[in-house]
Amino acid sequence: MRAGETLAPLEIPVTRTLIVAGALASRDFQDVHHDAEAARSKGSPDIFMNILTTNGLVGRYLTDRFGPETVLGRLAIRLGAPNHPGDTLVLTGTVEEVAPDTDGAEGAGRSGDGTGARDVVTVRVVGVNGLGHHVTGTATVVVPSSGGRP
Repeated sequence: MRAGETLAPLEIPVTRTLIVAGALASRDFQDVHHDAEAARSKGSPDIFMNILTTNGLVGRYLTDRFGPETVLGRLAIRLGAPNHPGDTLVLTGTVEEVAPDTDGAEGAGRSGDGTGARDVVTVRVVGVNGLGHHVTGTATVVVPSSGGRP
């Protein structure tokens, strides 16, 4: 893998169940994530996904693309357009940099299992829905040097 490579997209149907389950799993009990009437009274057309669910979906996207030995490092995201039920979130990524992991870079550490050299890969991630950019950000992942191709 090298800088400039694009990762295959991932399409995620945004369902009411996904939004509510993500909020509950992350212990986010704000009514706008599960109560449509409350969300409407606060100016939203419906419930909407919380940032922790989006964060988890970005992590899933990266580990799905780089493989089961992927270690997530730094993840910095920014939310834009909300995800409402009935939409589709499409995540894409572009490799920005690949560097040898010489000292457990980015806080991801080493596997400790003697599997050999690893690389730190910086990826620009974008997620869009019917309203526009839902999430943008940058992530670092640590992957085996001989594997982990997107």
